[in-house]
Amino acid sequence: MARVISVEAERFPIAGTFTISRGSKTEAEVITCTISQGSHAGRGECVPYKRYGETMDGVRAAIEAMRGQIAGGIDRAALLDAMPAGAARNAIDCALWDLEAKAGGRPVATRIGSAPLRVLETAYTLSLGEPEAMAAQARANAARPLLKVKIGGDNDIARIRAVREAAPASRIILDANEGWSDDNIVENLAFAAEHGIALIEQPLPAGRDGILNRIAHPVPICADESVHEAKDLGSLAGLYDAVNIKLDKAGGLTAALALRDRARELGFGVMVGCMVGTSLAMAPAVLLAQDADFVDLDGPLLLARDRLPGLVYRGSLVSPPDTGLWG
Repeated sequence: MARVISVEAERFPIAGTFTISRGSKTEAEVITCTISQGSHAGRGECVPYKRYGETMDGVRAAIEAMRGQIAGGIDRAALLDAMPAGAARNAIDCALWDLEAKAGGRPVATRIGSAPLRVLETAYTLSLGEPEAMAAQARANAARPLLKVKIGGDNDIARIRAVREAAPASRIILDANEGWSDDNIVENLAFAAEHGIALIEQPLPAGRDGILNRIAHPVPICADESVHEAKDLGSLAGLYDAVNIKLDKAGGLTAALALRDRARELGFGVMVGCMVGTSLAMAPAVLLAQDADFVDLDGPLLLARDRLPGLVYRGSLVSPPDTGLWG
């Protein structure tokens, strides 16, 4: 029986405004791919990201272009060769995993060796702003054990100080989104170390991060924009201590699993992160993150409205997805 694909663009309002070094947004724009076969249907969600040249229209068109191959029964292994890494492949790959689980009656967690699943502690993200505003965000979330703090401007030392003073008991990840430079990175790293920062994500622009091989890392440094697939890891040795794996960058759970396993082989720490999306996008990442060193799957917590049913969050704890949602 042939598979049938449908593609839908959806928007979910963000609770307030989400700001990083590259700009602000007030809604999460996502593409949902549904692949049906007989009485079964699998879903996958992706978030097109402008940083990588993706648009809503472009990603939707890329998924639609696969209609014939999906109807013809393309499998996930062949999909890796048929499409480049990115949001479009992620939506299809996750929909295929979900369809296979529902049709075969065997959960994805069992198939990838993640069962039994456990509850995870996720980071909670604070938007970039002036130090006083960021301190207010940190104070309001000071009971959370792990905060991810968006930085990447000219006043980051003041931001780090303000957040640390407002949330003295929280572990803190700093995410610069490529916003630092060779001129300030040594000073910023030293200040971060003095204030007990746990991890720093992508301080320098991808491809312009060679200095990381020549300076001390008083705080572990995690690649984000610099890593998409397993093949990228060889060039990161000596530059980064950890990698942030996101399904939308890797192009699906299949590629993300390969990236995770190769990162472990090479001695990198592993973070599993996300774009700002709904519980449908987070669900496969929760399975991927079962043994991660850092988990950043708070997308639904940043939304004013999530899908129903969605993941269950209790504070900063996220429970495994119900198979009715995904997998």
